[in-house]
Amino acid sequence: MAAEDPPRDDKEFRQLPQDEIEDMKTTFEAGNLEAVAKKLQKELEMSEKIPLHIAITGEAGSGKSTFVNAIRGLGDEDTGSAKTGEVETTMYPEPYPHPTLPNVTVWDLSGIGTPSFKPDQYLEQVSFQKYDFFIIITASRFSAHHTQLAQEIRKLGKRFYYVRSKVDVDLGAAQTRRPKSYSEEGKLQEIRNDCIRNLRKAGESSPWVFLLSGWQLAKYDFQLLLRVLEKELDVHKRQSFILSLPNISAEILEKKKAELKREIWKEAFLSGAISTVPIPGLSFAADTAKLVVNMKRYCQAFGLDPPALCRLAQQVGKPVEELKSVIKVVPLASSINKECVMSVLGRYACLSVMVVEDILDWVPVAGPILSGAVSFGTIYYVLNNFLSEAAEDAHRVLTKALS
Repeated sequence: MAAEDPPRDDKEFRQLPQDEIEDMKTTFEAGNLEAVAKKLQKELEMSEKIPLHIAITGEAGSGKSTFVNAIRGLGDEDTGSAKTGEVETTMYPEPYPHPTLPNVTVWDLSGIGTPSFKPDQYLEQVSFQKYDFFIIITASRFSAHHTQLAQEIRKLGKRFYYVRSKVDVDLGAAQTRRPKSYSEEGKLQEIRNDCIRNLRKAGESSPWVFLLSGWQLAKYDFQLLLRVLEKELDVHKRQSFILSLPNISAEILEKKKAELKREIWKEAFLSGAISTVPIPGLSFAADTAKLVVNMKRYCQAFGLDPPALCRLAQQVGKPVEELKSVIKVVPLASSINKECVMSVLGRYACLSVMVVEDILDWVPVAGPILSGAVSFGTIYYVLNNFLSEAAEDAHRVLTKALS
Protein backbone atom coordinates (compact mmCIF):
# COMPACT_ATOMS: atom_id res chain seq x y z
CA MET A 1 0.00 0.00 0.00
CA ALA A 2 1.52 3.29 -1.02
CA ALA A 3 1.63 5.80 1.84
CA GLU A 4 0.05 8.51 -0.29
CA ASP A 5 -3.02 6.45 -1.24
CA PRO A 6 -6.15 7.80 0.53
CA PRO A 7 -8.09 5.26 2.61
CA ARG A 8 -11.37 4.03 1.23
CA ASP A 9 -14.38 5.83 2.59
CA ASP A 10 -17.31 4.50 0.64
CA LYS A 11 -20.39 3.34 2.44
CA GLU A 12 -20.73 0.23 0.35
CA PHE A 13 -17.32 -1.02 1.51
CA ARG A 14 -18.26 -0.48 5.14
CA GLN A 15 -21.53 -2.36 4.88
CA LEU A 16 -21.25 -5.60 6.83
CA PRO A 17 -22.18 -8.78 4.95
CA GLN A 18 -25.27 -10.45 6.40
CA ASP A 19 -23.44 -13.74 7.00
CA GLU A 20 -20.83 -11.92 9.12
CA ILE A 21 -23.56 -10.22 11.14
CA GLU A 22 -25.27 -13.55 11.79
CA ASP A 23 -21.95 -15.20 12.75
CA MET A 24 -21.25 -12.39 15.20
CA LYS A 25 -24.70 -12.61 16.77
CA THR A 26 -24.50 -16.37 17.18
CA THR A 27 -20.99 -16.24 18.62
CA PHE A 28 -21.57 -13.43 21.10
CA GLU A 29 -24.90 -14.71 22.34
CA ALA A 30 -23.34 -18.09 23.10
CA GLY A 31 -21.24 -17.17 26.12
CA ASN A 32 -19.29 -14.61 28.16
CA LEU A 33 -16.45 -12.54 26.76
CA GLU A 34 -13.69 -14.87 27.90
CA ALA A 35 -15.42 -17.92 26.41
CA VAL A 36 -16.08 -16.09 23.15
CA ALA A 37 -12.46 -14.96 22.86
CA LYS A 38 -11.14 -18.46 23.49
CA LYS A 39 -13.54 -19.90 20.94
CA LEU A 40 -12.49 -17.43 18.25
CA GLN A 41 -8.82 -17.97 18.96
CA LYS A 42 -9.24 -21.72 18.63
CA GLU A 43 -11.15 -21.37 15.35
CA LEU A 44 -8.44 -19.18 13.84
CA GLU A 45 -5.68 -21.53 14.91
CA MET A 46 -7.54 -24.53 13.50
CA SER A 47 -8.13 -22.90 10.12
CA GLU A 48 -4.41 -22.86 9.35
CA LYS A 49 -3.49 -26.23 10.87
CA ILE A 50 -6.16 -28.71 9.77
CA PRO A 51 -4.43 -31.10 7.35
CA LEU A 52 -5.77 -31.80 3.87
CA HIS A 53 -4.50 -34.88 2.02
CA ILE A 54 -5.45 -35.32 -1.64
CA ALA A 55 -4.73 -38.66 -3.36
CA ILE A 56 -4.14 -38.84 -7.13
CA THR A 57 -4.18 -42.30 -8.71
CA GLY A 58 -4.40 -43.85 -12.18
CA GLU A 59 -2.48 -45.98 -14.62
CA ALA A 60 1.03 -45.18 -15.89
CA GLY A 61 1.04 -42.36 -18.43
CA SER A 62 -2.38 -41.04 -17.41
CA GLY A 63 -1.03 -37.63 -16.46
CA LYS A 64 -1.46 -38.03 -12.71
CA SER A 65 1.98 -36.61 -11.86
CA THR A 66 1.37 -33.61 -14.11
CA PHE A 67 -1.97 -33.10 -12.34
CA VAL A 68 -0.18 -33.29 -8.95
CA ASN A 69 2.01 -30.45 -10.13
CA ALA A 70 -0.69 -28.40 -11.83
CA ILE A 71 -3.08 -28.38 -8.87
CA ARG A 72 -0.22 -26.97 -6.76
CA GLY A 73 0.56 -24.29 -9.34
CA LEU A 74 3.81 -25.92 -10.46
CA GLY A 75 5.18 -26.87 -13.85
CA ASP A 76 6.80 -30.26 -14.41
CA GLU A 77 10.29 -28.71 -14.20
CA ASP A 78 9.73 -26.50 -11.15
CA THR A 79 11.46 -27.16 -7.86
CA GLY A 80 9.38 -29.56 -5.78
CA SER A 81 7.45 -30.93 -8.76
CA ALA A 82 6.49 -34.59 -9.13
CA LYS A 83 8.51 -36.59 -11.64
CA THR A 84 6.55 -37.24 -14.83
CA GLY A 85 6.85 -39.85 -17.58
CA GLU A 86 4.98 -42.31 -19.77
CA VAL A 87 6.28 -45.24 -17.72
CA GLU A 88 5.38 -45.65 -14.07
CA THR A 89 7.67 -43.36 -12.09
CA THR A 90 5.90 -43.72 -8.72
CA MET A 91 6.53 -46.98 -6.90
CA TYR A 92 5.26 -45.86 -3.48
CA PRO A 93 2.93 -43.06 -2.35
CA GLU A 94 4.87 -39.83 -2.78
CA PRO A 95 3.82 -36.77 -0.73
CA TYR A 96 4.12 -33.37 -2.40
CA PRO A 97 3.52 -30.49 0.01
CA HIS A 98 1.93 -27.28 -1.18
CA PRO A 99 4.51 -24.53 -1.88
CA THR A 100 3.05 -22.13 0.73
CA LEU A 101 0.53 -24.15 2.81
CA PRO A 102 2.30 -26.82 4.88
CA ASN A 103 -1.02 -28.34 5.98
CA VAL A 104 -1.94 -29.28 2.38
CA THR A 105 -0.34 -32.32 0.74
CA VAL A 106 -1.05 -33.85 -2.66
CA TRP A 107 -0.10 -37.53 -2.92
CA ASP A 108 1.04 -39.20 -6.13
CA LEU A 109 0.02 -42.83 -5.66
CA SER A 110 1.57 -45.79 -7.43
CA GLY A 111 -0.09 -46.77 -10.70
CA ILE A 112 -3.03 -49.10 -11.13
CA GLY A 113 -3.96 -51.35 -14.04
CA THR A 114 -1.25 -54.01 -13.92
CA PRO A 115 -2.27 -57.70 -14.27
CA SER A 116 -1.62 -58.27 -10.57
CA PHE A 117 -3.63 -55.22 -9.45
CA LYS A 118 -6.00 -55.93 -6.53
CA PRO A 119 -8.02 -52.89 -5.37
CA ASP A 120 -8.43 -53.91 -1.72
CA GLN A 121 -4.72 -54.70 -1.31
CA TYR A 122 -3.79 -51.53 -3.19
CA LEU A 123 -5.69 -49.30 -0.76
CA GLU A 124 -4.00 -50.97 2.20
CA GLN A 125 -0.60 -50.53 0.55
CA VAL A 126 -1.12 -46.81 0.01
CA SER A 127 -2.57 -46.24 3.54
CA PHE A 128 -6.01 -45.13 2.31
CA GLN A 129 -7.18 -43.81 5.69
CA LYS A 130 -4.95 -40.72 5.54
CA TYR A 131 -6.56 -39.23 2.40
CA ASP A 132 -9.53 -36.90 2.40
CA PHE A 133 -10.55 -37.81 -1.16
CA PHE A 134 -9.26 -39.59 -4.27
CA ILE A 135 -8.90 -38.39 -7.86
CA ILE A 136 -9.00 -41.41 -10.23
CA ILE A 137 -7.39 -40.44 -13.55
CA THR A 138 -7.22 -41.98 -16.99
CA ALA A 139 -5.97 -40.55 -20.28
CA SER A 140 -7.90 -43.03 -22.43
CA ARG A 141 -10.67 -45.39 -21.32
CA PHE A 142 -11.99 -46.18 -17.90
CA SER A 143 -11.96 -49.91 -17.16
CA ALA A 144 -12.85 -52.39 -14.45
CA HIS A 145 -9.60 -51.49 -12.67
CA HIS A 146 -10.89 -47.97 -12.08
CA THR A 147 -14.41 -48.97 -11.00
CA GLN A 148 -13.18 -51.77 -8.73
CA LEU A 149 -10.90 -49.30 -7.00
CA ALA A 150 -13.77 -46.81 -6.72
CA GLN A 151 -16.03 -49.46 -5.19
CA GLU A 152 -13.41 -50.26 -2.54
CA ILE A 153 -12.96 -46.56 -1.78
CA ARG A 154 -16.74 -46.20 -1.42
CA LYS A 155 -16.87 -49.17 0.98
CA LEU A 156 -14.30 -47.45 3.18
CA GLY A 157 -16.38 -44.28 3.40
CA LYS A 158 -14.14 -42.06 1.28
CA ARG A 159 -15.04 -39.86 -1.68
CA PHE A 160 -13.60 -40.23 -5.19
CA TYR A 161 -13.87 -38.39 -8.49
CA TYR A 162 -13.31 -39.70 -12.02
CA VAL A 163 -11.09 -37.49 -14.19
CA ARG A 164 -10.42 -37.95 -17.89
CA SER A 165 -7.10 -36.20 -18.51
CA LYS A 166 -5.26 -34.94 -21.59
CA VAL A 167 -8.44 -33.89 -23.38
CA ASP A 168 -6.43 -31.10 -25.04
CA VAL A 169 -4.44 -33.80 -26.87
CA ASP A 170 -7.65 -35.41 -28.14
CA LEU A 171 -9.01 -32.06 -29.26
CA GLY A 172 -5.82 -31.20 -31.11
CA ALA A 173 -5.78 -34.56 -32.89
CA ALA A 174 -9.47 -34.25 -33.86
CA GLN A 175 -8.94 -30.77 -35.26
CA THR A 176 -5.95 -31.95 -37.30
CA ARG A 177 -7.82 -34.93 -38.74
CA ARG A 178 -11.10 -33.14 -39.50
CA PRO A 179 -10.49 -29.37 -39.64
CA LYS A 180 -13.66 -28.59 -41.59
CA SER A 181 -16.13 -30.45 -39.38
CA TYR A 182 -14.24 -29.96 -36.09
CA SER A 183 -16.30 -28.82 -33.09
CA GLU A 184 -14.65 -28.54 -29.68
CA GLU A 185 -17.98 -28.82 -27.89
CA GLY A 186 -18.96 -31.84 -29.95
CA LYS A 187 -15.63 -33.61 -29.38
CA LEU A 188 -15.77 -32.99 -25.63
CA GLN A 189 -19.27 -34.46 -25.50
CA GLU A 190 -18.06 -37.47 -27.47
CA ILE A 191 -15.23 -38.03 -24.96
CA ARG A 192 -17.62 -37.63 -22.03
CA ASN A 193 -20.15 -40.06 -23.50
CA ASP A 194 -17.42 -42.61 -24.16
CA CYS A 195 -16.16 -42.35 -20.55
CA ILE A 196 -19.66 -42.76 -19.12
CA ARG A 197 -20.39 -45.69 -21.41
CA ASN A 198 -17.20 -47.51 -20.38
CA LEU A 199 -17.75 -46.84 -16.69
CA ARG A 200 -21.27 -48.25 -16.91
CA LYS A 201 -19.94 -51.33 -18.67
CA ALA A 202 -17.46 -51.73 -15.83
CA GLY A 203 -20.21 -51.59 -13.20
CA GLU A 204 -20.57 -47.90 -12.27
CA SER A 205 -24.30 -47.14 -12.33
CA SER A 206 -24.29 -43.31 -12.23
CA PRO A 207 -20.83 -42.11 -13.24
CA TRP A 208 -19.83 -38.46 -13.23
CA VAL A 209 -16.68 -37.67 -15.22
CA PHE A 210 -14.64 -34.46 -15.22
CA LEU A 211 -12.70 -33.63 -18.41
CA LEU A 212 -9.39 -31.92 -17.67
CA SER A 213 -6.00 -30.99 -19.04
CA GLY A 214 -2.98 -30.70 -16.77
CA TRP A 215 -1.49 -28.18 -19.19
CA GLN A 216 -4.63 -26.03 -19.38
CA LEU A 217 -6.10 -26.54 -15.94
CA ALA A 218 -8.42 -23.53 -16.04
CA LYS A 219 -10.29 -24.91 -19.06
CA TYR A 220 -12.88 -27.65 -19.49
CA ASP A 221 -14.38 -29.12 -16.27
CA PHE A 222 -11.90 -27.93 -13.64
CA GLN A 223 -14.19 -25.20 -12.27
CA LEU A 224 -17.04 -27.72 -12.09
CA LEU A 225 -14.84 -30.13 -10.14
CA LEU A 226 -13.99 -27.33 -7.71
CA ARG A 227 -17.66 -26.53 -7.11
CA VAL A 228 -18.43 -30.17 -6.36
CA LEU A 229 -15.51 -30.43 -3.94
CA GLU A 230 -16.58 -27.19 -2.24
CA LYS A 231 -19.97 -28.71 -1.48
CA GLU A 232 -18.64 -32.04 -0.27
CA LEU A 233 -15.71 -30.97 1.91
CA ASP A 234 -16.35 -29.78 5.47
CA VAL A 235 -15.87 -26.09 6.18
CA HIS A 236 -12.26 -26.26 7.41
CA LYS A 237 -11.07 -28.67 4.72
CA ARG A 238 -12.85 -26.56 2.11
CA GLN A 239 -10.98 -23.44 3.16
CA SER A 240 -7.62 -25.23 2.98
CA PHE A 241 -8.51 -26.62 -0.44
CA ILE A 242 -9.61 -23.28 -1.89
CA LEU A 243 -6.59 -21.40 -0.57
CA SER A 244 -4.27 -24.07 -2.01
CA LEU A 245 -5.58 -23.71 -5.57
CA PRO A 246 -3.47 -22.14 -8.32
CA ASN A 247 -4.55 -18.64 -9.31
CA ILE A 248 -5.69 -19.55 -12.81
CA SER A 249 -9.13 -17.96 -12.98
CA ALA A 250 -11.09 -14.96 -11.70
CA GLU A 251 -13.50 -17.37 -10.01
CA ILE A 252 -10.71 -18.92 -7.92
CA LEU A 253 -9.42 -15.48 -6.90
CA GLU A 254 -12.89 -14.49 -5.70
CA LYS A 255 -13.32 -17.77 -3.80
CA LYS A 256 -10.04 -17.13 -2.00
CA LYS A 257 -11.05 -13.59 -1.16
CA ALA A 258 -14.35 -14.82 0.32
CA GLU A 259 -12.62 -17.47 2.46
CA LEU A 260 -10.05 -15.02 3.85
CA LYS A 261 -12.68 -12.34 4.47
CA ARG A 262 -14.69 -14.68 6.71
CA GLU A 263 -11.88 -14.63 9.29
CA ILE A 264 -11.32 -10.88 9.50
CA TRP A 265 -14.06 -10.06 12.00
CA LYS A 266 -12.69 -12.79 14.29
CA GLU A 267 -9.20 -11.28 14.15
CA ALA A 268 -10.68 -7.86 14.87
CA PHE A 269 -12.78 -9.03 17.82
CA LEU A 270 -9.79 -10.76 19.36
CA SER A 271 -7.88 -7.51 19.04
CA GLY A 272 -10.74 -5.70 20.78
CA ALA A 273 -10.87 -8.35 23.50
CA ILE A 274 -7.25 -8.01 24.54
CA SER A 275 -7.80 -4.79 26.46
CA THR A 276 -10.85 -6.27 28.21
CA VAL A 277 -9.87 -9.82 29.06
CA PRO A 278 -6.18 -10.66 29.60
CA ILE A 279 -6.15 -14.15 28.07
CA PRO A 280 -2.65 -15.55 27.44
CA GLY A 281 -1.90 -15.75 23.74
CA LEU A 282 -4.50 -13.20 22.63
CA SER A 283 -2.02 -10.35 22.32
CA PHE A 284 -0.84 -11.60 18.92
CA ALA A 285 -4.17 -10.64 17.33
CA ALA A 286 -3.87 -6.93 18.22
CA ASP A 287 -0.14 -6.71 17.66
CA THR A 288 1.29 -5.14 14.53
CA ALA A 289 3.09 -8.40 13.89
CA LYS A 290 -0.27 -10.11 13.44
CA LEU A 291 -1.23 -7.62 10.77
CA VAL A 292 2.05 -8.41 9.03
CA VAL A 293 1.27 -12.12 9.15
CA ASN A 294 -2.23 -11.70 7.74
CA MET A 295 -1.16 -9.34 4.97
CA LYS A 296 1.62 -11.68 3.94
CA ARG A 297 -0.87 -14.54 3.97
CA TYR A 298 -3.23 -12.67 1.65
CA CYS A 299 -0.45 -11.88 -0.82
CA GLN A 300 0.80 -15.47 -0.83
CA ALA A 301 -2.73 -16.80 -1.37
CA PHE A 302 -3.07 -14.57 -4.44
CA GLY A 303 0.42 -15.38 -5.76
CA LEU A 304 1.73 -11.88 -5.06
CA ASP A 305 5.17 -13.03 -3.95
CA PRO A 306 8.43 -13.41 -5.91
CA PRO A 307 8.53 -17.26 -6.15
CA ALA A 308 4.91 -17.51 -7.39
CA LEU A 309 5.37 -14.67 -9.88
CA CYS A 310 8.56 -16.27 -11.24
CA ARG A 311 6.77 -19.60 -11.72
CA LEU A 312 3.85 -17.90 -13.43
CA ALA A 313 6.15 -15.90 -15.71
CA GLN A 314 7.90 -19.08 -16.79
CA GLN A 315 4.63 -20.90 -17.41
CA VAL A 316 3.13 -18.15 -19.59
CA GLY A 317 6.39 -17.17 -21.30
CA LYS A 318 6.46 -13.55 -20.10
CA PRO A 319 9.16 -11.58 -18.25
CA VAL A 320 8.45 -11.53 -14.52
CA GLU A 321 8.89 -7.75 -14.51
CA GLU A 322 5.97 -7.50 -16.94
CA LEU A 323 3.73 -9.26 -14.42
CA LYS A 324 5.05 -7.18 -11.53
CA SER A 325 4.34 -3.98 -13.46
CA VAL A 326 0.57 -4.39 -13.10
CA ILE A 327 0.70 -4.74 -9.30
CA LYS A 328 -0.45 -1.21 -8.51
CA VAL A 329 -1.45 -1.11 -4.85
CA VAL A 330 -0.13 -3.74 -2.45
CA PRO A 331 3.52 -4.65 -1.88
CA LEU A 332 4.80 -8.16 -2.56
CA ALA A 333 4.58 -10.55 0.38
CA SER A 334 8.35 -10.43 0.91
CA SER A 335 8.22 -6.62 1.35
CA ILE A 336 5.56 -6.53 4.07
CA ASN A 337 7.01 -5.67 7.48
CA LYS A 338 6.11 -3.75 10.63
CA GLU A 339 7.23 -0.45 9.11
CA CYS A 340 4.93 -1.04 6.13
CA VAL A 341 1.97 -1.70 8.43
CA MET A 342 2.72 1.19 10.77
CA SER A 343 2.77 3.59 7.82
CA VAL A 344 -0.94 2.99 7.17
CA LEU A 345 -2.38 2.37 10.64
CA GLY A 346 -2.73 6.04 11.50
CA ARG A 347 -4.86 6.68 8.43
CA TYR A 348 -7.78 4.59 9.64
CA ALA A 349 -8.66 6.01 13.08
CA CYS A 350 -11.77 7.88 11.90
CA LEU A 351 -13.02 5.04 9.72
CA SER A 352 -12.40 2.49 12.46
CA VAL A 353 -14.77 4.33 14.79
CA MET A 354 -17.47 4.28 12.10
CA VAL A 355 -16.98 0.53 11.68
CA VAL A 356 -17.48 0.01 15.42
CA GLU A 357 -20.67 2.11 15.31
CA ASP A 358 -22.00 0.07 12.38
CA ILE A 359 -21.44 -3.22 14.21
CA LEU A 360 -23.05 -1.99 17.43
CA ASP A 361 -26.15 -1.11 15.39
CA TRP A 362 -26.43 -4.72 14.23
CA VAL A 363 -24.87 -6.65 17.14
CA PRO A 364 -25.56 -4.68 20.35
CA VAL A 365 -24.63 -7.71 22.46
CA ALA A 366 -21.01 -7.08 21.38
CA GLY A 367 -20.99 -3.75 23.21
CA PRO A 368 -18.70 -4.78 26.11
CA ILE A 369 -15.95 -5.88 23.77
CA LEU A 370 -16.19 -2.82 21.53
CA SER A 371 -16.45 -0.09 24.15
CA GLY A 372 -13.62 2.27 23.29
CA ALA A 373 -12.02 -0.41 21.14
CA VAL A 374 -10.69 1.59 18.23
CA SER A 375 -8.34 -1.39 17.73
CA PHE A 376 -11.29 -3.47 16.55
CA GLY A 377 -12.27 -0.99 13.86
CA THR A 378 -8.66 -0.51 12.80
CA ILE A 379 -7.94 -4.22 12.41
CA TYR A 380 -11.26 -4.81 10.66
CA TYR A 381 -10.89 -1.96 8.22
CA VAL A 382 -7.17 -2.40 7.48
CA LEU A 383 -7.48 -6.12 6.74
CA ASN A 384 -10.65 -5.76 4.67
CA ASN A 385 -9.13 -2.90 2.69
CA PHE A 386 -5.84 -4.71 2.13
CA LEU A 387 -7.59 -7.94 1.12
CA SER A 388 -9.70 -6.14 -1.48
CA GLU A 389 -6.69 -4.34 -2.91
CA ALA A 390 -4.62 -7.53 -3.02
CA ALA A 391 -7.45 -9.28 -4.88
CA GLU A 392 -7.62 -6.42 -7.39
CA ASP A 393 -3.87 -6.65 -8.02
CA ALA A 394 -4.17 -10.43 -8.41
CA HIS A 395 -6.86 -9.96 -11.06
CA ARG A 396 -4.56 -7.57 -12.91
CA VAL A 397 -1.71 -10.10 -12.82
CA LEU A 398 -4.01 -12.86 -14.09
CA THR A 399 -5.26 -10.68 -16.94
CA LYS A 400 -1.71 -9.80 -17.96
CA ALA A 401 -0.60 -13.44 -17.75
CA LEU A 402 -3.43 -14.59 -20.01
CA SER A 403 -3.13 -11.73 -22.52
